[in-house]
Amino acid sequence: MSGWSDTWTWIDGTWHEGNPPIMGPRTHASWLGSSVFDGARFFEGVMPDIDLHCKRVNDSASALGMKATMLAGEMAELTKEGCAKFKSNQQIYVKPMYWVEGDGPGVIVGDPESTRFCLCLFDAPMAPKDAAMSITLSPYRRPTMECMPVNAKAGCLYPNNARAMVEAKGRGFDNAVVRDMLGNVAELTSANIFMAKDGKVHTPAPNGTFLNGITRQRVIQLLKKAGYDVFERTMDYGEFLEADEIFSTGNYNKVTPVKRIEDRDLQPGPIAARARELYWDFSHA
Repeated sequence: MSGWSDTWTWIDGTWHEGNPPIMGPRTHASWLGSSVFDGARFFEGVMPDIDLHCKRVNDSASALGMKATMLAGEMAELTKEGCAKFKSNQQIYVKPMYWVEGDGPGVIVGDPESTRFCLCLFDAPMAPKDAAMSITLSPYRRPTMECMPVNAKAGCLYPNNARAMVEAKGRGFDNAVVRDMLGNVAELTSANIFMAKDGKVHTPAPNGTFLNGITRQRVIQLLKKAGYDVFERTMDYGEFLEADEIFSTGNYNKVTPVKRIEDRDLQPGPIAARARELYWDFSHA
């Protein structure tokens, strides 16, 4: 296995360099998947929407029946402290996590009183400004609330997204459009998705099957404030096949245009470029 990038993790009151062992074979999360996390960013001296990311990990913990033990403000202060351990030009992924350590009733239920917390920061370069990706339609679907905890950013949700990405990469694409159980477009495997047609912006409405991303919400606000019409609605995959431009939003790379959908080439468009510019201006304001 390749070595880890520069990493610092805070747990139980102490910072540790590298990848410290924090779970054992009896840890509930390690064998029964009771973990939640969030992802924020530190880059160019800024941490956009860090308060919202920290609040969301607490909400995710509550949704899975855990006991959130850290205030959002405490996490934000720890993030500042930890990021000072890196070089000023490094782009840091900020990952607060909760997980259940001990078993509760019936073993598969975790004991909320045993909830643990850590904050993991690691060097993760963002895609360059001129990056673009190719996408295809995935045969896999997003789950619903009846069968998975889609109201949380839970670790157990991600193997489904991972298999969708692996399948797409096996066919020569960078990412994949995943639909909900009714066949409507939900998201990409690793980000939210937008399209533009005739100067108007469209994105799937949050319907409880995918994460209503913090970067997604911020970009919608910024585009509307800049005078764009943005519609959150039920969308069919065919609409993306006929789009003037397509782009994604997500914490890892923020705003990324699509250069190809199936066998149709696309040019990264002006609205995606403007969305990225608006987000960078907001982040540094």
